[in-house]
Amino acid sequence: MAISLNINGSRRSVEAGDDVPLLWVLRDVLGMTGTKFGCGIAQCGACTVHIDGSPVRSCLLPVGAIGDKAVTTIEGISETPEGARVQKAWLDLEVVQCGYCQSGQIMSAAALLAVTPDPDDDDIDAAMSGNICRCGTYVRIRAAIKQAASDGRA
Repeated sequence: MAISLNINGSRRSVEAGDDVPLLWVLRDVLGMTGTKFGCGIAQCGACTVHIDGSPVRSCLLPVGAIGDKAVTTIEGISETPEGARVQKAWLDLEVVQCGYCQSGQIMSAAALLAVTPDPDDDDIDAAMSGNICRCGTYVRIRAAIKQAASDGRA
């Protein structure tokens, strides 16, 4: 069945069943491999995308439940002011170690800054909860979020 999706500002038609997880449509049907498979049970955050600006785990989200909502992936997040600042801060502070979780981390951080432009540590903890970094770059992630917030105020 053909499903029409708004992905990164472009309308895309895909052949997939309503119950296929968005993650697999992005990766296997559209070839957008920036969004990662981590745990498959929406607990690690590697598969985080935005649906109408809110971070969601795409590994369990049925593509049929999206409707006309806007999907933003790591491939499109730099088009938002918050996403561009977060990605710059990630590079400036060399956040990435192995990098596997980073697309999900960036998506959650950008969503945080879109609703809380000047987050404190509690805001960051709440927004980033459930994004697991096996390499333990949490200190650099927090610093990058704070830098991105600061860059937004400048």
